Amino acid sequence: MNSNTSWIMSSRSTGNGGSCVEARRHEGHVEVRNSKAPEAGTVRFTTEEWDSFLFGAKRGEFDGLLVD
Repeated sequence: MNSNTSWIMSSRSTGNGGSCVEARRHEGHVEVRNSKAPEAGTVRFTTEEWDSFLFGAKRGEFDGLLVD
């Protein structure tokens, strides 16, 4: 079964002038890239790493990194 998906953009990215993060499932991993510079490459996570990141983000673990 092919688990590859198309690139998806965060719904939070639409109102900031095009600076967007995109993600997709590819070859058993999750890849993330900057939509303004896709040729710059991707960051690749295992599904376990990605799930842990999302869980932490939902719990507010990274709120201290927010820029005003």
